[in-house]
Amino acid sequence: MPQAALSGVLALLRREPDVEAPDLVAVDATDRLLLDEAAPLLAAAGPGEVAVVDDSYGALTLGAVTTGARDVRVHQDLLVGELALARNAERTGLAGTYRPLPLGPGLADGARVVLAKAPRSLDALRELTEVVAASAGPEVTLLVGGQVKHMTPAMNDVLAGGFTEVHATLARQKSRLLVARGPRPGVTSSFPRRQEHPDLGLAVCAHGAAFAGTRVDAGTRALLRALPRAAPDARTALDLGCGTGVLATALARARPQLAVLASDASAAAVASAQATVRANELGDRVRVTRDDAASTVAAGSVDLVVCNPPFHVGAAVVTAAADRLFAAAARVLRPGGQLWCVYNNRLPHRAALRRLVGPTRVAAADRWFTVTVSTRRSRG
Repeated sequence: MPQAALSGVLALLRREPDVEAPDLVAVDATDRLLLDEAAPLLAAAGPGEVAVVDDSYGALTLGAVTTGARDVRVHQDLLVGELALARNAERTGLAGTYRPLPLGPGLADGARVVLAKAPRSLDALRELTEVVAASAGPEVTLLVGGQVKHMTPAMNDVLAGGFTEVHATLARQKSRLLVARGPRPGVTSSFPRRQEHPDLGLAVCAHGAAFAGTRVDAGTRALLRALPRAAPDARTALDLGCGTGVLATALARARPQLAVLASDASAAAVASAQATVRANELGDRVRVTRDDAASTVAAGSVDLVVCNPPFHVGAAVVTAAADRLFAAAARVLRPGGQLWCVYNNRLPHRAALRRLVGPTRVAAADRWFTVTVSTRRSRG
């Protein structure tokens, strides 16, 4: 396929429904390097022999199709990436050329080429390595691309746990690829992992890309200590941005009368939360869904929302992601319902909580974290 066709497809791609801005791109230098390096492999691959992992907005998937790949299998951890890929496929006339799948054996079965954006977490890379090495074809080539500043020698070591040959390419426009070949025999997936927390009376399960893994981070612990005082008469609760499901599980265990929903936009988080709920024998008490900022939860339907919001978008410390969750909490809470939130002391969330939800007070604070309770103001 001529390079002009690929350039034409990439030029049409957009980030929507993610944030659009002049300095935010739908196709980055890592996407282009991956597609350029993989071009001969993609052109030679048969139907169903190409897999893509964590394609940001569709450049890798649709670029691979334009280069000659057919029936591409795709896993994207973030829901916004799935939605963007679907819209871009429609925009470029390439709808129906790929299949979204979970990160598991079906994704890489018999694959000869796997393209992946490098995750920040070594555990996320380890899970990807195990999935591909365990089920791809013996001649598979795994190409993992990222910005040079985020690539570390430890990533080579992780890949070497699943493959006999690992090397790095030369850098281009501040991006680099790691190339792995020769899957080792006998590799199996070690995820989800499980850790017991006797002090909390909980078991926590986690897939590789889940925030904090099987640990319970300090912010979540601070909120857990405050939860016995949260909306004691509540009948419905939402763990918004649930991660591994620790808050939802703790609420369900402590309050048998409570109907608990947990939601997150990350596939790894949802799978982890489901495993955590099962591990604590609460599968009939907690419902876990993959959702973007509670978009499928009915307005005014929840008595209590608990939230430990993210404070990073990529490598940047920003408040936009938390503000979206606060606005979502305000929408789903009934008037008088409560949002219990924990955040790092240096973040200016209290003003946003007052503006977006309602009257907000500090329920607990220590050297690092603040727990607030916001009461949903009556709707006008």
